[in-house]
Amino acid sequence: MKKFKIPSIPPTTNKCIRFPNNIIEEVEEAIKGKDCTFTAFVVEAVKVALENLKEDDL
Repeated sequence: MKKFKIPSIPPTTNKCIRFPNNIIEEVEEAIKGKDCTFTAFVVEAVKVALENLKEDDL
């Protein structure tokens, strides 16, 4: 059984970026009714993209 550890919140930095309006609309539609924020969605998408890039380099 995996041992429970109290999670720590990673340090964050505020970044202001511009998104095309259609991308904002698509993300907002995708997260509608779900327990997810725009920021959480974007952070997860970037993590997956970075992992994909690492795999492509192998």
